[in-house]
Amino acid sequence: MKDIFPIWEVFIRSRNGLAHKHVGSLHAADATLALQAARDIYTRRGEGLSIWVVPSSAITASDPADKDMMFEPTASKIYRHPTFYEVPDEVGHM
Repeated sequence: MKDIFPIWEVFIRSRNGLAHKHVGSLHAADATLALQAARDIYTRRGEGLSIWVVPSSAITASDPADKDMMFEPTASKIYRHPTFYEVPDEVGHM
């Protein structure tokens, strides 16, 4: 039966985290059921503050084999690296 339902990617924002993190995948008939299943499967211990479910088919990803071609342009722009900036102590979560 799981072969007839689409795959959903699940992202959870934990109570102590700032960003959603990918925690796994599941099969569900629609977004509502995917959200409920994600809650039941991935937040059993109450560790979630927010859940995102995204159809796997909606995600476009780069191929790890194309790493050099994909990320090479950033190597020549060292000014984009945060090592050139000083962050004040008052700024949190950086």
